[in-house]
Amino acid sequence: MQDNSRPYHELHRPQFHFSPRTGWTNDPNGLVYYEGVYHLFFQHNPESVKWGNMTWGHATSIDLVHWEELDDALHPDALGTIFSGSAVVDWRNISGFGTGSETPLVAFYTSAGSHAPTPCPFTQSIAYSCDRGRTWTKYDGNPVVGHIEGHNRDPKVVWHAPTDRWIMALYLDRNDYMLLGSKNIRDWSPLTKMTLAGVSECPDFFELSVDGNPEDTRWVFWGANGGYRIGRFDGTIFVPETPVLHAERGPNGYAAQTWSDIPDTDGRRIQISWMNGGKYPSMPFNQQMSFPVSLSLKRFGDALRLCRTPVTEIETLYGRQMEYTDQALTDSFIPDTQHNLFDISVSFTPGRARLFGLVVQGHRIECNPEDDTLTAFGRTVPISRVSGRIDLRLLVDRTSVEIFSLEGRLSMSCCFLPEACDVPLEFFATDGVAGLHRLTVRELNSIWT
Repeated sequence: MQDNSRPYHELHRPQFHFSPRTGWTNDPNGLVYYEGVYHLFFQHNPESVKWGNMTWGHATSIDLVHWEELDDALHPDALGTIFSGSAVVDWRNISGFGTGSETPLVAFYTSAGSHAPTPCPFTQSIAYSCDRGRTWTKYDGNPVVGHIEGHNRDPKVVWHAPTDRWIMALYLDRNDYMLLGSKNIRDWSPLTKMTLAGVSECPDFFELSVDGNPEDTRWVFWGANGGYRIGRFDGTIFVPETPVLHAERGPNGYAAQTWSDIPDTDGRRIQISWMNGGKYPSMPFNQQMSFPVSLSLKRFGDALRLCRTPVTEIETLYGRQMEYTDQALTDSFIPDTQHNLFDISVSFTPGRARLFGLVVQGHRIECNPEDDTLTAFGRTVPISRVSGRIDLRLLVDRTSVEIFSLEGRLSMSCCFLPEACDVPLEFFATDGVAGLHRLTVRELNSIWT
């Protein structure tokens, strides 16, 4: 039961998705793993639940599930407010920022000059930490990348071992991006430009193995709305092998970024996004993050696709579990739960039903077997059958649902306000019989104590 007097337990507070204690939040920033800790920085307005006064908020986790919010890390200055960016571990102290025995962490961010005391163009700046990310010092030589064009912003930096240098992916303007290179983190040179049709802002750039084969890899260039291209990168030029594809098909997934410096012993590429556009009336905070997902590149026939699946750490939240198999769905089926936090896996057999699906907090998610589409929260997307069935996985929180299907090729991030809390979960079939081939409903515990 919600307790509006307790932080993190308010009526519309997400219970297993991160949101700040107070204030506005949007893009995840500076995602970096160091010494057993995942760092999540994020666009934050500590003074209001409305956008503005962009500052880097900061939270940490040891399991990607439970988060501790710390003091804000980077504050506006004479160069502008602090827009989005990334962070890395400078293992060899190439930057020279390291002191003592502690390896430096380096953050890259946009100085949003139009919001400076004396307005000026957007530029890119850096800050560093020598105490495991607890405090940050801005480089006195900022900006390290001057204005190029438009509102160039959102630097994402990765290490490219074959050429022994850092690579920065930077948004320029419209649908245009640039790659830059640096040997020392402080001085950057342009490498190449590229265009992602229909995509803008918040680039990410990373390498993944194909079907888990480390001898067969590709690079993924990602933009804010979930559009991406797969290709090869020689350290200077990215050569795409696909058109723009879309991993995120929901109305609320935006500005996703992946963590840097995940250990090789883990081997995952882990991503989190801003669930843009949610509504949280009368709350002390505004907006939330997605649940983290693990990314993989898989081959489906001759096609390579990026797949997204929730990280396995969600299992630490599992409570009561209900399982149903081979159950006819003639009208309505309501599982034996009054909970409102779930991890649901369901395999539908279409049968002769005209429509089938489920209702979450009064919101209908429906499959149409006639044209094999899924409709949810105003979006209709194609979906295909596997062995004659349609499989879905859904993460349901108080104000959001994330939908996954097709081995993670399809993902939809959706925000909502509850409309029917008395019956939070219902499965249905319309005008005919469908089947619940297999249904597993796992109740989830809150991450907030």
